Amino acid sequence: MKRSRGHRGSRRPLPPLDEARLNELALRYVERFATTRSKLRLYLARKVRERGWDGSVDPDLAGIAERFAALGYIDDSSYALAKSQSLTGRGYGKRRVLETLRAAGVEEEHGVAARGHAEAEAVSAAMRFARRRKVGPFAQNVQYDPRERQKALAAMVRAGHGFDLSRAILALAPGAEVDVDQLSERIRLTDA
Repeated sequence: MKRSRGHRGSRRPLPPLDEARLNELALRYVERFATTRSKLRLYLARKVRERGWDGSVDPDLAGIAERFAALGYIDDSSYALAKSQSLTGRGYGKRRVLETLRAAGVEEEHGVAARGHAEAEAVSAAMRFARRRKVGPFAQNVQYDPRERQKALAAMVRAGHGFDLSRAILALAPGAEVDVDQLSERIRLTDA
């Protein structure tokens, strides 16, 4: 019985990596994915673990990542800002953005614009999340069940929104007109 091509057991083992093959893998990775220096290093380290190393000296994963950054193939700041815009656009809050950037290995100095964007979009992102979940001013009717209100509050906090902001949005009546600037100012005053 013939095995299909996609079956892992039918493949012969790939040869161990050397400097040239490692650079090829790195180049293909940055061609396909927006990434950070840290994520590229982790990817290359995993490939070396999986396939082995056939070089005379240990692989310089950090050197490859830095060289790719110098060539402009990787830009941690741009990655961080794009990730922040994507997450806030989908309704996630600043804390969730920061957790994602930390997991991607974005260093503090490269995440400045991303943090600024997440802060500036905090209320708008929370409103997008509320609209998607149909809570607060986007609910069909007033929610009297405290368990349902608690579930909605927990969902907003897990999405990275501040407790006070989440509570303020959930307190808005269904169909209420929301002035984002006014809500932002009210939240800013409670935080001060």
